[in-house]
Amino acid sequence: MNRYRRLLKYTFQQWPLLLIILVLSICASAIAALQPWPMKILVDYALDGAALPETLQSLLEALTLQTSPALLVLSAALGSLGFYALNSLVDVALSWAWTAAGQNMVYGLAADLFRHLQRLSLLFHTRHGVGDSLSRLSGDTWCIYTATNQLLVSPMKNVLTLVVVTAVAWHLDRQLALLSLAMAPLLGWSALFFGRRLKIRTRNNREAESRLLSFVHQTMSAIPVVQAFTAERRNGRRFRELATSAVGLSQRGILVKNSFEFANEFILTVGTAIVLFAAGKRVLSGALTLGSLLIFLAYLRSLQGACRGLLGIYGGVRSVSANIDRVLEILETQEGVWDLPGARAVVWPGRGVAVAFDGVTFGYEAGRPILQEITLAVRPGETVALVGATGAGKSTLVSLIPRFFDPWEGRILFNGLDIREVTLSSLRSQVSLVLQEPFLLPLSIAENIAYGRPGASREEMVAAARAANAEEFIGRLPQGYETVLGERGASLSGGERQRLSIARALLKDAPVVLLDEPTSSLDAGTEALLLEALERLMEGRTTFIIAHRLSTIRGADRILVMDRGRIVESGTHEELLAARGAYFRLDACQAAKKPLELVA
Repeated sequence: MNRYRRLLKYTFQQWPLLLIILVLSICASAIAALQPWPMKILVDYALDGAALPETLQSLLEALTLQTSPALLVLSAALGSLGFYALNSLVDVALSWAWTAAGQNMVYGLAADLFRHLQRLSLLFHTRHGVGDSLSRLSGDTWCIYTATNQLLVSPMKNVLTLVVVTAVAWHLDRQLALLSLAMAPLLGWSALFFGRRLKIRTRNNREAESRLLSFVHQTMSAIPVVQAFTAERRNGRRFRELATSAVGLSQRGILVKNSFEFANEFILTVGTAIVLFAAGKRVLSGALTLGSLLIFLAYLRSLQGACRGLLGIYGGVRSVSANIDRVLEILETQEGVWDLPGARAVVWPGRGVAVAFDGVTFGYEAGRPILQEITLAVRPGETVALVGATGAGKSTLVSLIPRFFDPWEGRILFNGLDIREVTLSSLRSQVSLVLQEPFLLPLSIAENIAYGRPGASREEMVAAARAANAEEFIGRLPQGYETVLGERGASLSGGERQRLSIARALLKDAPVVLLDEPTSSLDAGTEALLLEALERLMEGRTTFIIAHRLSTIRGADRILVMDRGRIVESGTHEELLAARGAYFRLDACQAAKKPLELVA
């Protein structure tokens, strides 16, 4: 319960609606206590002819009504209809208040979970599939709705019913009231026995559903590859395997749940039979009237309903705790990179920033460094290219600049200031990123270009598109800049998507630019257009460019050759060729059309 306390804030934020629910629950309990009494009027006073209680007799006299069996039958019928109407109105109001409060809780929790997921490190997202995150965000966040219902709303309503109905039943017949409550210890044992099993089954079921959702998401994201390799039948078999596993776990969970419900119903049924036997003997002996017996039986149903509700609370809490654990697992995950105490917002003036690596060592797993003792100083406005075989650490080095990760050892400086002393938002506002795979969102082209600077004017956005050589193809689209893209910009060619990515970076106008193989998958004609746009983007800005195609980085101010996490060579294109070292071998391999990975 200590772990779950952090979720209470989402519940208490809805305190006005919860207060309304409390008042309505009290009204519902009072109605439940009064609702059986018309039956006593009908049976004892109208049909059996017993003397009316003084209170009821005085009420009829005050209304100047003459007491008669017909009038009592009519009063019983009207009273029954009135209580039914009141009970229905209260139920509708309770449903409205609880639905509004519950959904507000769910969306509040989902918003915080979504916000936290966006801030978690890239390492976390590489280890957790998108499908799993979606499952937690769209499914498990309903745990706050269920938990609040099970721990607050339902207990409050059922306890009020138990207290009010038990008090009235005690007034009617103490012996039968005690006998009715005697089943409570057995019901408590049933809840304890099945509770832990319910939680385990629910968690296993949710994890199986997450695996299935992750597989579907990954498959649908890779449809071209699936179709190209005719993997549809193989994926179908895998889907059936995962679905069968999920169904099997669901069936075992339902078996435990049904066993729990059967045990409770058996205890309640036996208890009801015992109470009926005892009540019948008391009616025959004259200790209890037939009308009072009918009221008591109605109260017994209310008591049993409240007991079922309370038992369902325990079983429900044990089940939903698995969902709560999955939500808290995300919320309690450290972000990996966060603002340190005293971090300040800094904006570096000018177009370029001096970037320095001072003895930087970093890896994704303990004991396996990817970068080792990197020391590097880049002047403002300088273009530095990184080359080397796959796995040399190029992308890892660049990812440390916007603090996607923090180094194990050493530090990274912007104009002599350790970037860990700067807030993440202000640091990342100074960095533009263009990747090999341009990430575009299912928004309009205008919104995609302005994604990094949403307050930019229309003129600035159009100028950025023109500088990125994107204006021509945008003009050919049906709605121009207002054309809404498909997922990841699937309706555009690779070169068009990349030009929009460059336009986005140009509009952001950051002093540091990171280019991770932006032209590697393009043909020569498209590459020429992009290189022209990239030259405009890099002009005067401190630029790091990763490239396997050496032809794209020959004009860089400095080329760094990386191997196994270290910088092994540094210089211009001509200097490195003259040195006849690692870069010379890379260039020779490309000239011979051999892959860089073959270079030692």
